[in-house]
Amino acid sequence: MQTGHNLIITPSAAGELIRQAAFAGTPGIMHLDLLEDSCGAGWLHIRLRPGSNNGVPIARTDGVTLFAPEEQVSCLTGLSLNYYGDLSGGGFLISTPEGAEGCACGGGFRPLNTL
Repeated sequence: MQTGHNLIITPSAAGELIRQAAFAGTPGIMHLDLLEDSCGAGWLHIRLRPGSNNGVPIARTDGVTLFAPEEQVSCLTGLSLNYYGDLSGGGFLISTPEGAEGCACGGGFRPLNTL
């Protein structure tokens, strides 16, 4: 597992990022950005899309490079991106660093610098 800008990508997340990038025609390149208020309470949620979308590289592991908008990189420090999958589907989850607040849905957080 490799990190960049202190964002951790687990092996299961790397595998799913690689699969999604290849399916979209951008092998090895995915983009992560943050959307505000998805739960209506000031949480930030991740959105993953294929391609670099004019972002800066923030992490590389197992054959995939993850890009993000430069202005959002500081909010990603200390996060861990994981993927779970089962018979009913799957999804990405983020784990927050100690002291940050995570949303009950598992996909939202409030970064340390805004608490």
